Amino acid sequence: MADFYELLGVSRSATAEEIKRAYRRRARELHPDANPDDPAAEEQFKAVARAYEVLSDPDQRARYDRYGEAGVGAPSSSESFFGGGLGDIFDAFFGGSSPFGGQRGPTGPPRGQDLEVVADVAFEASVFGATVPVTVRTAVACDECGATGAAPGTRPVTCDECGGAGQVRRVRQSVFGQMVTAAPCRRCGGSGQIVATPCPKCRGETRVIEERTYNVDVPAGVDTGSTLRLAGRGAAGPYGGPAGDLYVHVRVALSDRFQRDGYDLVVDLPISISQAALGTHVEIEAPDGAIDVAIPSGTQSGREFRSRHRGIPFVDGRGRGDLRVVARVETPTKLSSTEEELLRRLAEERGEAVDPPASGVFSRIRSAFK
Repeated sequence: MADFYELLGVSRSATAEEIKRAYRRRARELHPDANPDDPAAEEQFKAVARAYEVLSDPDQRARYDRYGEAGVGAPSSSESFFGGGLGDIFDAFFGGSSPFGGQRGPTGPPRGQDLEVVADVAFEASVFGATVPVTVRTAVACDECGATGAAPGTRPVTCDECGGAGQVRRVRQSVFGQMVTAAPCRRCGGSGQIVATPCPKCRGETRVIEERTYNVDVPAGVDTGSTLRLAGRGAAGPYGGPAGDLYVHVRVALSDRFQRDGYDLVVDLPISISQAALGTHVEIEAPDGAIDVAIPSGTQSGREFRSRHRGIPFVDGRGRGDLRVVARVETPTKLSSTEEELLRRLAEERGEAVDPPASGVFSRIRSAFK
């Protein structure tokens, strides 16, 4: 079978929402009802549905990215060709609701909420990567009742109103005939179960709020505004449902020496007038070790020297930016009498007009306060 990402027409870095939109578009194009006399379109439709089934599930997608189709095996049933059943077909064509009335039926306990947190990362850690702890307040499954909501020694019973379905279906007559509608069961709240004796720890909610700390692997090269996704680290779902995801927004601290320009590092190098005029070699400390910078004679302030591939690593791991060293020629503000005499002789030699030397009592007073 062709690559799943190519079947959907998305890149390997596509988000879950981008994959869902691509699947909807391709499903509309290839659906058998839209291509009644094209067997090839039907086969392509099944292949696209299979690709969506795998790539829409974080765990299956991770296995596919690592091992290919061999890592996800064959479709679990004939329904999997339709992305998990008729519900996903309705989702692709009608925005999530069935044209025959009602909503999709429950497929298990609901998924927990996604969470967000900000991770403060030191500048050096953002350059080379690091493991950063983040702490969140989140819903976790109650260990007292095993996420059933029932007190120890008891257990929930099936709701007698919905029969455990979590939904109540009603049939009504209309000008078009009988219409079936479905709504969450009011008695059990859609869980399909009744808890007669609630758990004293979670009070029947099946979850409790706790602080959890997770270690986040921050890849080299990330910058402020990058977002990392930790699958399954969000809030636990009620009644043992799957956990949501944790989205970690990266905030990189500023450096007191370096500035970041894309993947390049920029650093100022102060040099004296004589070093700029005559040339020199200056050793500077880069994030990954010392670098010798050759300053040629006649260097002007603002001249840039580039050290290739000594900047920030690309996030995808394919190379690095450059280290750019900017020369800043510093003019001395205090001169000894010898230094002043040498500079005046240099100015005279070059034919440059300068102010005459200060003299008298007042000049000595002014010099004392400099």
